[in-house]
Amino acid sequence: MRKSNPKKDFSLCELAQTAMMLEVCCKVKPGNVDRCHDYDNTALEHFLSSIIFAHDALLNAENFEIRNDSESKAVNLRPEYPSEYRDDFLAAGIGRLIYDAVSDTNRHSGGNTHFGAFILLIPLLAGHGIAGAKELIQKTNVSDAVLFYLAFGLTSVRMNESDDMDVNSPSAIEDLRRKGMTLYDVMEYSSANDMIAAEWVNGFTLTEKFADALIASGKGKDAVPEVFLRFMSEHVDTFVVKKLGAGAGTWTMETARDVIDGKMTPEEFDGICLSRGINPGSLADITIAGIFTALLRGWDWDK
Repeated sequence: MRKSNPKKDFSLCELAQTAMMLEVCCKVKPGNVDRCHDYDNTALEHFLSSIIFAHDALLNAENFEIRNDSESKAVNLRPEYPSEYRDDFLAAGIGRLIYDAVSDTNRHSGGNTHFGAFILLIPLLAGHGIAGAKELIQKTNVSDAVLFYLAFGLTSVRMNESDDMDVNSPSAIEDLRRKGMTLYDVMEYSSANDMIAAEWVNGFTLTEKFADALIASGKGKDAVPEVFLRFMSEHVDTFVVKKLGAGAGTWTMETARDVIDGKMTPEEFDGICLSRGINPGSLADITIAGIFTALLRGWDWDK
């Protein structure tokens, strides 16, 4: 018989790290790194190390408070921050935390692991849940957008080649300043083709639905791959579309339905996704945010 320790209150940072761990450690998450397999250049251990490296940024997000101009000038600047963006690091809030999380987890050879997850987790932590996050993202500023673009530059995340807001363009940040675009504005601009950005605009709808599904399952951690597969069958993953095109996105969604209908096993589906380079990474990021939200509402993964 398992002996349980008395329940204790967990910090939001601990809940976020637990959510990241549960997502990557679950069994058979088709097309993604999980406990069953790695990618050629990115392993389970890279994801787990990123969870550890992200601690400080996640803890700072938990303790986040919007500062006025005089308080912003007192922000401690890291020595590694690019000096030419000093004023942005002083003025930014959510954007700086996303930058810190990406920078801190960029210390291994496994490449980007959690960029999309940080876009969701940081405001959820700072707002202590969805309601607070929805208020905070409306208060982001241009400096938040600038630092988000700098964070994007630290990753190998794919964007549409035809996008005139391409973060790889030398004039991208200049364009942000000229247009006066806040980080919320950037997400709103991207929301039609990016389901992570759309979460900011639609009030974290999929995040909330994922959390509700976990809680309603009556299960612990074993519910994660089941809910993930259900979401794959209901939503086209925009990361798959950006990488491989709309046809691949539709195929992935429709084949997930076949798995649910018993026409294919999850393991077979996983193998096909891996062989075709299909990586439903945006749904994986929403999974992390959903798990975090469920944990925040009392869901017990360890049963």
